[in-house]
Amino acid sequence: MKTRKIVSGILTLTLLGASLVACGNNNNNAGSSPSASSGASSSASASAPSSSSKTELVMNYRADPPALDVSIAESAASFTILGAVSEGLYRLDKDLQPQPALADGMPTISEDGLVYTIKLKSGLTWANGDPLTAKDFAYSYKRTVDPRTKATYAFMVAWIKGGNDVLAAKDDAAIKAAQDKMGVVAKDDTTLEITLDHPVPFFTSQLAFLNFYPQNEKFVSAQGDKSGADADKVLGAGPFKLTKWDHEQQLVLEKNDKYWDAANVKLTKVTLNIVKDTATGLNLYETGATDYADVKGDQMLAYDGKPDLQMKKELVTGYLNFQATKVPAFANVKVRQAFTMAIDRAGVANLVLKNGSVPSTGFVPAGNQDGNGKDFRTVVGDTEAAFDAAKAKELLAEGLAESGQKLPKLSIIGDDTETGKKMLEYLVSQWKTNLGVDVTTEPLPHANRLDRELSKNYQIVSSLWGADYNDPMTWLDMFLTGGSFNTQDWSNAEYDKLIKAAQLETDNAKRADEMAQAEKILLSEAAVTPLYFRSSPFVINPKLKDLILPPYGPDFELKWAHFEG
Repeated sequence: MKTRKIVSGILTLTLLGASLVACGNNNNNAGSSPSASSGASSSASASAPSSSSKTELVMNYRADPPALDVSIAESAASFTILGAVSEGLYRLDKDLQPQPALADGMPTISEDGLVYTIKLKSGLTWANGDPLTAKDFAYSYKRTVDPRTKATYAFMVAWIKGGNDVLAAKDDAAIKAAQDKMGVVAKDDTTLEITLDHPVPFFTSQLAFLNFYPQNEKFVSAQGDKSGADADKVLGAGPFKLTKWDHEQQLVLEKNDKYWDAANVKLTKVTLNIVKDTATGLNLYETGATDYADVKGDQMLAYDGKPDLQMKKELVTGYLNFQATKVPAFANVKVRQAFTMAIDRAGVANLVLKNGSVPSTGFVPAGNQDGNGKDFRTVVGDTEAAFDAAKAKELLAEGLAESGQKLPKLSIIGDDTETGKKMLEYLVSQWKTNLGVDVTTEPLPHANRLDRELSKNYQIVSSLWGADYNDPMTWLDMFLTGGSFNTQDWSNAEYDKLIKAAQLETDNAKRADEMAQAEKILLSEAAVTPLYFRSSPFVINPKLKDLILPPYGPDFELKWAHFEG
């Protein structure tokens, strides 16, 4: 996930003043939850926003999402909003384990781990009242792997048998023929059968991920290439519905009364205001205009020890990519290593971010499990080259001489948030000071930056990746040759071999070792330049309970949020 998307056994799992509640089926107490955060102390009450409107929540949000289309969504902002307005077969419980949502129970799985049979709840409807059936899931998966859809996450849905054949089809007839053979079948209105190409140990959890949500074929087809572009072009079957979307300004969600578990959704309205400057956002919080705001640095000091301040540890890595086709010099490993080693990552964390994030030591962040019951980062150790300005300058000279290339006028793109701009300024100052190289900054709105990145229309990009599931593969399969997220055009045959072997390996210890070897190759070649492992501090109205901020996937989970007092 760019967070991308982009995000269980977390090493440090801080859920934002809340304890996530299992969704359950129609017969359990899906809506009940323990009190998960303390009430405001007297010292904090003066700054706490008013909660006189007990069912309406106002939040600051840092990014306007790109298109809210299940097949083409690729950023954390899109995942977050789609998670509120739609739903999959499962949602994740307080331990980030899948529990039935649109499904009526857990899947029946064949002995070979390939065939999943899932019963849906009866009487499900879309927010517009249309019936929701198993066919909506089959349509969704086939649409995502259709090469005409150009879905960035199609490779994940292609774990379904025949999915890669659809992706490889060259014309309309071939696409239709491959889709008809694909291993997803609606046996009847409430029975879905999914056959995988190979066993995926965490596939049930993946069915909670947005690319496995259903889609309403009639509605999506009517929108054409505008699907998900505006509020009236978004249709879901989740706790909320999107009723207003002023791009780069505001999104408004209202309770979906047709949701199967509407009785346990307490908020009637959520307003998300796009606020990119933390000082502005904090002022809104202190004046009672919002219940939730990002903070950083000295802004946190005023809330030290108060219940308003909450820190979220995340499975998110901030990093750089260097586009080798647009800048041939970046095809040389020493040039990439030079730009990497010229950056003091401690300065990124302590001077730019000032929010609890820490310097990266590899690409897969601390807290990510290795699929073999251990923390990947602890097992593999540091794989990233240390800051060394003198060595960086030597490597740059050597790399340019070897490649016979000269550096063109360089620019770096990134998000136009307050922090995003400061990040770009810091990076160019590091390269000027330590390499003698001039690079200009180009901050862009989030959706524009993401579009430029995925279309490879950049020289250097400052980006983030958040885990889609808690396994190193969500980080490492990005850089397979020709992969959708391999926007830097890097390729390594041994890396490809290790990752493809790990994708099929059933021995967890061997699989973990293959992924560890792969990350070492990735970082030794500076194919990607990690900068930091992100943490995010927030101030939140202490009367707001059960608002969840998971360490990966969506930025927040709204279903169970409610006010007390």
